Amino acid sequence: MALLEVGRIVKPHGLRGEVVVELSTNRPERLAPGSALRADGRPPLEVERSRPFEATGVGRWIVTFRGVTDRAGADALRGVGLLAEPLTEPDALWVHELIGCDVALSDGRVIASVVAVEANPASDLLVLSTAALIPLRFVVSHGGGRVVVDIPDGLLEL
Repeated sequence: MALLEVGRIVKPHGLRGEVVVELSTNRPERLAPGSALRADGRPPLEVERSRPFEATGVGRWIVTFRGVTDRAGADALRGVGLLAEPLTEPDALWVHELIGCDVALSDGRVIASVVAVEANPASDLLVLSTAALIPLRFVVSHGGGRVVVDIPDGLLEL
């Protein structure tokens, strides 16, 4: 099973091995104590402790990994991407499942394919092969390599 990037170690925090992690997922349980995350060919990093980094308010966490006990150890992790297995949740939209899907209107016409999903405060955006953007909230169904959208008139030039 392919691993997904769930966050990135931004920098050390303090002198006792803590690091600042920026999550790229809305699932903070990825940093629950005991969680094991893969990192760039290294042995798995086990979360010992974590807490939200209140100073930023933007999805950053202070994390202690088992065995990382000093500033030098934390600094060696700077910039490392954190990987984990996909979660199974039947009704959820997962970015890795959307990339490459055909995008169809509710009348069945295929208009493009999904090349990326861009984070946006109001609603994440499907980035289409035509360079058009469609807010995720307009997705009405997905599966089998197809995403069906119900978009308002005028949103896209068809």
